[in-house]
Amino acid sequence: MALLVFILFVITILVIWYQRKFYRKNALLAKIPAFKSYPVFGSRLALIGKSGSEIFETLQDASETLGPVWRLDLSPFSSSVFTSDVKMIESVLSSQKLLDKGSGYKFVRGWLQEAFHFNILQQFAEIMDHHGQICVSNLKKFDDQEIDFFSIISLNAFDVICGEFSVNYQSVDMIRNKVLFSGAESAMGCKINAQKNSESEYIKAVKEISNIIFLRTFNQFKRSDFLYQFTEMYQREQNALKVLHDFTDSVIVSRRKELESASHAVKNENDFGIKKRKAFLDLLLQSTIDGNPLTNSDIREEVDTFMFEGHDTTTSAICFTLYNLAKYPEIQEKVFEECKTTLGDDLQQLVTIHDLNNLHYLELTIKETLRLYPSVPFYGRNIKEDVTIGHLTIPKDTNVNVAAFFLGRNPDIFSDPLKFDPLRFDAETNNEKNNPYAYVPFSAGPRNCIGQKFAMLEMKSIVAKIIRNFKLSVTKENEKLELIAELVLRPVNGVKLRVQKRNND
Repeated sequence: MALLVFILFVITILVIWYQRKFYRKNALLAKIPAFKSYPVFGSRLALIGKSGSEIFETLQDASETLGPVWRLDLSPFSSSVFTSDVKMIESVLSSQKLLDKGSGYKFVRGWLQEAFHFNILQQFAEIMDHHGQICVSNLKKFDDQEIDFFSIISLNAFDVICGEFSVNYQSVDMIRNKVLFSGAESAMGCKINAQKNSESEYIKAVKEISNIIFLRTFNQFKRSDFLYQFTEMYQREQNALKVLHDFTDSVIVSRRKELESASHAVKNENDFGIKKRKAFLDLLLQSTIDGNPLTNSDIREEVDTFMFEGHDTTTSAICFTLYNLAKYPEIQEKVFEECKTTLGDDLQQLVTIHDLNNLHYLELTIKETLRLYPSVPFYGRNIKEDVTIGHLTIPKDTNVNVAAFFLGRNPDIFSDPLKFDPLRFDAETNNEKNNPYAYVPFSAGPRNCIGQKFAMLEMKSIVAKIIRNFKLSVTKENEKLELIAELVLRPVNGVKLRVQKRNND
């Protein structure tokens, strides 16, 4: 009897504690429209058994039905708010106070700013051009055939991002503008050549991890770390993580040894007194926090993030751009003519950053693609203060998902939103003045994507390279894409386009 009384007492205390702690938060969240929320299970009960693409379709239906702000109850104790409301997005993304930046954020931001400094973007362009030529050579093998561009572009983007880590900045004579680039290498100096070795275990592991994270998010039982460790999915995750971490660890250790052995020969300034800039990985290896060097584990965390964001997101954007060019041949022809006028007829000539910056219509085409197919369709922010827009208040410590995919298709923001029209982003011809937070494929505000200039250069480089060499087309049966939004937006069955070599003689 005494034990029963004690148990009831503990339960009562826990209930009172929960009500006092979460009453206000739950009361505020209750005013936000919810997607099919059930007791205990929350919204997940309506998602059980659905594939990734079916879940994405369900989220689209929820957005259309519930409006620009709605919530998904992931458990009795956890709700996630989805928003495509411009004012709310601006409040969340523009505030320095609202966002939880996490430990070490300002240090990482500083390293990235130096790694993406404008003065070294030219060297990135040369790496992109080099690997673009390899991509074109591979595509020539499939003349007048239909192929999946997603797998091909993924390998190209992987080679490019690996090359960024170890680009030999001393190999470019900035004064004579003469390039002595000898081929891209991996983060630690070991050559990847993913485009020549299409069975990349790393890329397969990235895809596996993305799928697992997405599916686990919406599974009531697998969100429990205790229960999850007994599942088949957990074993798949561990195998994929081993591939990712083994690769990153090996190149970090290798590069650290190289830097240590070569440190006596490294000068801080060149003969002209110009400070040499370092690759991203070298910056991490030579940086400290509170006087202490970063451990290999610290560096691996940043490199893993950089590798994923640098190749998977750009792969998505490039493929959807090529898809739109194939779907709209008149726009493809305009891009081709601009490339021909700006870059000339010599397909082997190095394309510089100056050349890429002059591809104005191509940039508009990429921007319009990202409006309809943002590489990251949803990205979350944990807010540290209440956000009130109109009659709704999002309580602090809530995860807010910026729904870039829904935002770009909102007819209240973009007229005729499903029409593919690159000129809607042309400031000279389009008089529509949208809130800058209405277009956020790279996020916005103090935590925007710091690599967006690099990404735009990469996208313009490879798309221009492909369109100058090939005509693209898409069959009716492949014109409709079935989408899945894991960490990155991608088509379930790839992007299948027909390639035909242009007559450039």
